[in-house]
Amino acid sequence: MNARVDAPPLLNRRGLKGLVGPVLIILILGMMVLPLPPFLLDLLFTFNIAIAMIVMLVSLYTQKPLEFAVFPTVLLVTTLLRLSLNVASTRVVLMEGHTGPDAAGKVIEAFGHFLVGGNYTVGIIVFIILVIINFVVITKGAGRIAEVSARFTLDAMPGKQMAIDADLNAGLIGEDEARRRRAEISQEADFFGSMDGASKFVRGDAVAGILILFINVIGGLLVGIFQHNLDVATAANNYTLLAIGDGLVAQIPALIISTAAGMVVSRVATDEDVGQQLVGQLFNRPAVLYITASILGLLGVIPNMPHIAFFTLAGVLAGTAYYLEQKARAPELSTAPPEVVPPPEMQEVSWNDVMPVDALGLEVGYRLIPLVDRAQDGELLRRIRGIRKKFAQDMGFLVPPVHIRDNLELRPNAYRISLKGVEIGQGEAYAGMYLAINPGRVLGTLPGNQTTDPAFGLPAVWIDANQRDQAQTFGYTVVDSSTVVATHLSNIIQTHSAELLGREETQQLLDHLAKESPKLVEELVPKLLSLGVVQKVLQNLLDEGVHIRDMRTIIDTLADHAARTQDTADLTAAVRVALGRAIMQQIYPGAAELQVMTLEPDLEQIMMHAAQGMGEGLGLEPGLAENLMQQTAQAVQQQEQMGLPAVLLVPAALRPLLSRFLRRVAPQLKVVSHAEIPDSRNIRVTAVLGARA
Repeated sequence: MNARVDAPPLLNRRGLKGLVGPVLIILILGMMVLPLPPFLLDLLFTFNIAIAMIVMLVSLYTQKPLEFAVFPTVLLVTTLLRLSLNVASTRVVLMEGHTGPDAAGKVIEAFGHFLVGGNYTVGIIVFIILVIINFVVITKGAGRIAEVSARFTLDAMPGKQMAIDADLNAGLIGEDEARRRRAEISQEADFFGSMDGASKFVRGDAVAGILILFINVIGGLLVGIFQHNLDVATAANNYTLLAIGDGLVAQIPALIISTAAGMVVSRVATDEDVGQQLVGQLFNRPAVLYITASILGLLGVIPNMPHIAFFTLAGVLAGTAYYLEQKARAPELSTAPPEVVPPPEMQEVSWNDVMPVDALGLEVGYRLIPLVDRAQDGELLRRIRGIRKKFAQDMGFLVPPVHIRDNLELRPNAYRISLKGVEIGQGEAYAGMYLAINPGRVLGTLPGNQTTDPAFGLPAVWIDANQRDQAQTFGYTVVDSSTVVATHLSNIIQTHSAELLGREETQQLLDHLAKESPKLVEELVPKLLSLGVVQKVLQNLLDEGVHIRDMRTIIDTLADHAARTQDTADLTAAVRVALGRAIMQQIYPGAAELQVMTLEPDLEQIMMHAAQGMGEGLGLEPGLAENLMQQTAQAVQQQEQMGLPAVLLVPAALRPLLSRFLRRVAPQLKVVSHAEIPDSRNIRVTAVLGARA
């Protein structure tokens, strides 16, 4: 029987890269057991130095820590490599050290002779200094920075997650981008946590280097004197120089990698590498260079000072400062004067002079112009396009374009949002700054311009860019100025969506549906219902936050009931019943049980009698109406504190009346009727609104 294998072999799936890790670890562990010849030790020590230099250079050119996310694993592997080489070289030193200082290879001999001059006393001192620098200064500091960064990153995760959710809800980013940002936040926390633990490997390696040095020296003296009958001076010279060379050839790469670890965890993530940051931030101020050059010049005047060194460096700094100063003062290229355009001839007044009213308008002060300038790639323009796209996906129709213009009558940082020429929202935003919004639970206060979030009225503070990480650590939701304006605009569009659906938009909806179901649309409009009636029904749905994406069901329901009634309230009620599953899904996404509030039976009967014959009014006694509004506001607040949607379940006859009546005290309250709840959903009553306080 022939067997067919569908899965490709490991080598085909991952290539040679998949074998590098396992083979390297096996070789490192094998070096601790298998004896190695001196030539192979030379190759491995050279490889260890090369790896250390590669790690150092990669850390220098890394702009963000996550670009070198494998660094904690590299620390572990390089530490194991150095320890394995120490074990292998110790074996050779103790077995062949009596033959001379080249017994363990040329690399160890070179480090023992040329770097310390063949003097083992100097070698021991240099080795101890390197270990102290590595252990006490670099590794300890890098470990502390990684520990603090890990704690701050974890503390800032809730604020960063809320900022991502805010951008997602405002339509500024998509689901894929939100998932990528959440994964990046999680990886950043894992990276600093791993770096905190990996730094312990390097510190342990430094301690092991000291112990291995003294073990090699003492063990070499014992082996040379008692086994090979060497005199004390010869044994001390051979084995001490070999032990020092072995220690130095391991500790110098360890010092390089520790320095790389410190640079990775200590630098602030920007779009520049370390070299660009040093040059751009350390040597870009002429005044600082002039002062430093003056101080060096004064020190050079002091007798017995190295005058040439001080004067040379002072001249270089002064020349650099002069160059930077002249570069900053370089005049801009002169531009040709604009041609004089003759004034246009006076024309008669026409209908072109009558400016139409914009459905949606955004006016900005002059300091916010860069946010909406196409020539400067204004961020707010892209965000507004994202808002309109997400609104169309969520609610089912396309809102009119937002007409943006500057207004010198506004304050420099102010903006104004208008609907059909009437102002309905205004606020202030500061380009280049961030708004830290207090969601209710923060760990501290921030210095800055205290204000309120224009979209939701939450307390907030405008902060500088360098305070962003601190604000996220405290639990604030931090957004930039373009996001503030975009979120405010998105909230206004959601609130006034019914007013944005005119006859033109309704006709576009029907035309779009007619491409797939032409007979359905032809049967309804204009044969059974006029375009205005259909528009009014859709506006009623949008007014209560019900999306109109399922236009097929809406048109089907209107066609079924149009023969019996032309009343828009009755037609809206029928459509809501048909959209019951969608309404419940919109209010309770993913919930198996519907947790609602209800009216006390006596109060419900009173209201049913009061509603009879009152037309569109409720007709309640003033005291009873005020009591009902107070209880509703309290119940809605309790529902929100429990993390539940505020939903009131009432009879169908009371639903539209109570929805309009209670909207003024609880805009977020959803009023649904019994007929709108599908039979498959379970109901649990969480609060009962009674007739008495």
